[in-house]
Amino acid sequence: MNSKVLYIEDEPFISQIVSEGLESSGFVVKAVADGKLVMEALKVFSPDICVMDIMLPSIDGYSLTAEIRKIDSHIPIIFVSAKSLTEDVVQGFKAGGDDYLKKPFSMDELIVRIESLLARARKFPVIGASVEQRMYEFAGCHFDATHQQLTTPLAKYLLSFKEAALLEMLLQRKNDVLKRQDVLNKIWQEDTYYNTRSMDVFMAHLRKLLKDDPKVQILSLRGVGYKLFC
Repeated sequence: MNSKVLYIEDEPFISQIVSEGLESSGFVVKAVADGKLVMEALKVFSPDICVMDIMLPSIDGYSLTAEIRKIDSHIPIIFVSAKSLTEDVVQGFKAGGDDYLKKPFSMDELIVRIESLLARARKFPVIGASVEQRMYEFAGCHFDATHQQLTTPLAKYLLSFKEAALLEMLLQRKNDVLKRQDVLNKIWQEDTYYNTRSMDVFMAHLRKLLKDDPKVQILSLRGVGYKLFC
């Protein structure tokens, strides 16, 4: 079955060109021009991946992604935007995006990034453990890696795809060093500046959640990696 792409772009010419390029590469595409129409399209179209601009009518891409993440923590989201400052990219990852592509971009690059995210979504989870083994108890917390759910002494959290993968790698190396390079290669599959910044954002969010339990600490080892103590 061909993968389905929900493409959110308000510029008609760009939307047509990109949609046709994706369709010619075998994707099923639904193009949406207004952010307020996206949630309904998610329900009806059931896409495998979202590709969205940031500057949209009604609601911007950052806010829209945050809304999507409330109901779906799994679907890959790629931002495509002319906003190219580092803080724009970081904000995109903080909002819940999985990748960020700056305009103008080539169709080949967009397709490679889409295929890469879809491949990760299909083959994950398995980080060297069977389904039965993917339940973790640490300090006063419980982590169900299969369902991406973290339970702390204060609350339950549904983690994003990358947050869950990152926490599982930390737990598998509990009280030992988890190298940054290993994380980038395993989860992001490429060691680039933007992927490194993305990893830092996800790590910061995990730290925030795990503050619920004072017995848990994630220590950064500058230039080396991380240690999860619990």
